[in-house]
Amino acid sequence: MSDPKRERGLCEIYQDDPERADHLVFGRRAHADRRGFLRGAGLAAMGALLGASIPFHRNMPAGLIPAALAEETELSLFETKDGLVLLNDRPVNAETPAHLLDDSVTPNARHFVRNNGTVPDMALAMDARDWRLTVDGAVDTPLSLSLDDLRSRFEVVKLKLQIECGGNGRAGFNPPAKGNQWTLGAIGNAEWTGVRYADVLKAAGVKSEAIYTAHYGMDGHLSGNPDKLPISRGVPLAKAMEPHSLIAFEMNGQPIPALNGFPVRTICPGWPGSTSQKWLRRIELRDVVHDGPKMTGTSYRVPYYNVAPGTKVDKEDFRIIESMPVKSLITTPRSNMTVNARNLALRGHAWAGDAAVSKMHVSIDFGANWIEAELDAPPNPYSWQDWRAAVTFPEKGYYEVWARATDDQGRMQPFAVNWNPKGYLNNTMHRIAVTVAA
Repeated sequence: MSDPKRERGLCEIYQDDPERADHLVFGRRAHADRRGFLRGAGLAAMGALLGASIPFHRNMPAGLIPAALAEETELSLFETKDGLVLLNDRPVNAETPAHLLDDSVTPNARHFVRNNGTVPDMALAMDARDWRLTVDGAVDTPLSLSLDDLRSRFEVVKLKLQIECGGNGRAGFNPPAKGNQWTLGAIGNAEWTGVRYADVLKAAGVKSEAIYTAHYGMDGHLSGNPDKLPISRGVPLAKAMEPHSLIAFEMNGQPIPALNGFPVRTICPGWPGSTSQKWLRRIELRDVVHDGPKMTGTSYRVPYYNVAPGTKVDKEDFRIIESMPVKSLITTPRSNMTVNARNLALRGHAWAGDAAVSKMHVSIDFGANWIEAELDAPPNPYSWQDWRAAVTFPEKGYYEVWARATDDQGRMQPFAVNWNPKGYLNNTMHRIAVTVAA
């Protein structure tokens, strides 16, 4: 039986239970006769997704996935990614294996993908001629900016910035938490080109009552309902005004790829990736904490206090996630390697949300002893930091290499992290297996 807590893609749902799939995807009440479904609300929902009526809908067999959905452009776009693991196909979500994150700057083809809705047509066409950014709400002068306006009216900056999904590491929680079962690879550190978020807000004139931003994208809701938003999050005004928060339009010197937010996205580094809104079309300044989709309830929130695994927590006891915790990756060698030498070179990256990493250690004896690694300073704040170390194995056999980062506030990666209901903020030490054969 399929795990009900795991997000599944459209094809998998239909394969397992086509009648239930109609109900989940198109919103009908389950009953045996699909023809009834195709006379009512289900037909309207399917038509909305397809963008046209279905003249021969009476002939459609139960469990048929319309070809227009089965051949989604979003999945064909996924072919531009190199070696990523697809976790979900509707919406597309994919992570990068740790050994493919070895570059100091993550290539576009190896940057993870976290979508909540469908990729907008403008991004599919990679044509921003009609794009405008609206800045309104609690501002003195509402703005409507083109891409050329951003480039010409504000200072253009380039920064290497890490973005990590708040659920990175969710697969490590037991009992499992709902959502994409990210292991380690929902993290990337690209060089982003854009303008400072603060400069745009200053041009609009921030009113004294403004305390929070609200981000709105062009991505479509999975239901096909144009009145629904798949996600709309924001950040406190202070985070938006932080000089490393950007409104970005290039990724590694190229237009941002469609799956990563073309033509423009916010970058709010060090915080959950969901605050870095893709396919940006509007920024609203608000006098309250934003309450858009994925901002309320338990979305991107954790309990104020530690809870036992499996505990049900009242919604009032959750806080919004802001800075991400200290974390590290071993990118070389990959796990489950067999080596024929006693000496082994290691390398990887470490990062720490709003903080910086101050120390990096590795262990080959299950944490009994720790070897300090060489740690590079970041090229700019909010970039991950490269590290390297050399270890010597005393004899042949099975070993685990553990990696542990410590931030400049003295906070250290744990061996095990406290469980939370949504599976966020897992920053346990990265461990790889190495067999020494000689």
